Amino acid sequence: MRAGVTLLPLFWRVFGTNAAVLFLAFLGLVFAPVTVSVPPELTELIVLIGGLVMILAINLVLLRPAFRPLDELAETMRRHDPLSPGARARVDGDPAVAALARTFNDMLDRMESERRDSAHRALMVQEAERRRIARELHDEVGQTLTGVMLQVEGLAAVIPEELREQLDELRETARDGTEEVRRIARRLRPEALEDLGLQSALSALATRIADQAQLHISRRLDSGLTLSQQQELVVYRVAQEALTNVARHAEAEHVELCLESDDTTAVLAVRDNGRGLHARDLSSSHGIRGMRERAMLIGAQLAITRRPERGTEVKLTIPLDPVPT
Repeated sequence: MRAGVTLLPLFWRVFGTNAAVLFLAFLGLVFAPVTVSVPPELTELIVLIGGLVMILAINLVLLRPAFRPLDELAETMRRHDPLSPGARARVDGDPAVAALARTFNDMLDRMESERRDSAHRALMVQEAERRRIARELHDEVGQTLTGVMLQVEGLAAVIPEELREQLDELRETARDGTEEVRRIARRLRPEALEDLGLQSALSALATRIADQAQLHISRRLDSGLTLSQQQELVVYRVAQEALTNVARHAEAEHVELCLESDDTTAVLAVRDNGRGLHARDLSSSHGIRGMRERAMLIGAQLAITRRPERGTEVKLTIPLDPVPT
């Protein structure tokens, strides 16, 4: 009986509830030994007010279950985050609400598919532009600075002694500029990822950032993990952004870089013991938004949380395709 009532359309459930309440009120007026004077007496007012309260209470009790699925659907809509795909409204209960939830879920499927495709195209264009800029920095600017260093070396034999100190400063400036160009090019184009694989690229990334920021970065990298080229690129970029944020903002002394897997998921985790992440940083940081967009691109889940003891954890969970048996 109860299951049959819950399958009725919402309109008829509301209509039936109100009809039942009005019918009860009608029976009360017909059969109850109650009279109303003009003007009404105090005892009559008390009886009428009590009857009104009872009618409203019965109406509330009967109508609340009918509208609860709508409240749940509205809450699902409010909580939906375009950068955290996968959440769907529950499709059950009232047929009208179920149809609305089904339509909402279909809309989310289309939106997430279109957003994933557009994000894929945008990120691929971005990576191509990164490679082009890195190549031009290496080939054009790097070679120019190398030529300057060679010219400085050629002047060393003929320059007067009193200008030798300035020549040495010019040589060091050119050398520092060359190293800076190489460093920027490496950040733009992870050659180690293309040449040596993900684990070696992450290890080289951790070594470089540890040397630059004077950090101790412990590494635990699963050497047997196999990911697609796109997944490897996302993992590398998320680790790069997370470690860069630690070096710039966290004021940390120790960082853990972990890449582990089981039968169903691969997990990248970057944990630091710094000052921790504030809630406002999650919505205002372009770097964090970029990490979430990259995670969405491969259907992964990105969680950035403040650690209970001290510091921040960035965790990227990647679903793996089942291995055929």
